[in-house]
Amino acid sequence: MSGFRRGIRLGIDVGRARVGVARCDPDGMLAVPVETVPRDDGSIERLAELAGEYEPLEFVVGLPVNMRGTDTASTTDAREFAAALARRTGLPVRLIDERLSTVSAHQALRASGRSQKNSRSIVDQVAAVVLLQQAIDMEKSSGTPAGASVDLDEETH
Repeated sequence: MSGFRRGIRLGIDVGRARVGVARCDPDGMLAVPVETVPRDDGSIERLAELAGEYEPLEFVVGLPVNMRGTDTASTTDAREFAAALARRTGLPVRLIDERLSTVSAHQALRASGRSQKNSRSIVDQVAAVVLLQQAIDMEKSSGTPAGASVDLDEETH
């Protein structure tokens, strides 16, 4: 397992109405749901509280680029949210291409027999689990952290 940095990570799926949160164990064996945070003025503060509780190595934030790999309004929103999170917590934040995490989350919930309506409350957490697991797997296979680091010196574009 060369190159894998040991430590808990918090996976964040940023949505317009809700923010899904997941975490992994220090060895990156398993990503599990934590909670769904309402998307409002208190979202960043709640994530800062969770960071205090879990003491993560870093946050992994899903970056919803479209299927062509270009930015959308949601991408800009996620970048700004990630930058605000980094500023508030002082922790490293990595942006991960999460094109398929929400789709995968819905598929996994359907496969487990949940209806779309019943899964709405946890789909964000499951999406966060999926993107966090992707990030862990990529780092384990490549030996380098997945995604791009949020640079606070760089103004969001």
